[in-house]
Amino acid sequence: LIAQGAVDVETASGGAFSSDPQRAYERFDDLRRWADSIDQPTEPFDVATAGPPVPAPRQVFGIGLNYVDHAAESNFEPPKAPVVFTKYVSSFAGPVCDVTLPAGSVDWEVEVVAVIGTAARAVSAAKGWDHVAGLMVGQDISERALQRSGPAPQFGLAKSHPGFSPMGPALVSIDEFEHRDDLELGCSIDGVQMQLGRTSQMIFSIPALVAYLSGIVTLYPGDIIYTGTPAGVGMGRTPPRFLTAGERLHSWVEGIGAIDQCFVTAPVVEG
Repeated sequence: LIAQGAVDVETASGGAFSSDPQRAYERFDDLRRWADSIDQPTEPFDVATAGPPVPAPRQVFGIGLNYVDHAAESNFEPPKAPVVFTKYVSSFAGPVCDVTLPAGSVDWEVEVVAVIGTAARAVSAAKGWDHVAGLMVGQDISERALQRSGPAPQFGLAKSHPGFSPMGPALVSIDEFEHRDDLELGCSIDGVQMQLGRTSQMIFSIPALVAYLSGIVTLYPGDIIYTGTPAGVGMGRTPPRFLTAGERLHSWVEGIGAIDQCFVTAPVVEG
């Protein structure tokens, strides 16, 4: 993206870069240097039809209970180490979409989503930002009944129904942020604010998460980290409040933009 427009990277670069957005992260530093030479967009960018900026990462990590106030509303003590789960790529969606409500109790969780730009293995927190390509707005939509079912929590499945991982509206590279460790984020439902927080309130910062994860696994270019949500989710309210058909969820992060999801009922299957 340049200003309010877009550039077809493959065409504008004469084939030097692929049109596949996922492959861009394999050469992200080269792409950034090339992008500095482009002054004008070559085509319009319509957020309403855009897909996820990272469509097919090799690994998707979610971080739970990463804000003190959210841990408290969930009746947990602040964790001593990151609480990590996975999400599935089949749940990915672009920044503007309809989401079909499954049976159960569907909740919202606005998050900053970090995208890995260069491979990381056993890096320090001091070097964590060096491995991040950029940030997006994300929603870690969650079906709480499934999440809490069974003898062990079903986080991954409960957070991976179709459309449960919308993201965008675009990836904003780290150099674009004046205060990358202190960004406001929040969400509203039909214009009523539900969540509001700042990333400076995270228990484990983004570079600390990169360090922790890379100490266990190798992080690859294009991998995604959903970094946690502040207080204000539906299950933490008295009484609990969950999403219903016809509602519009608007989520934003300072310096990145906003995403919008509308919720619909599943079609009736006859026979």
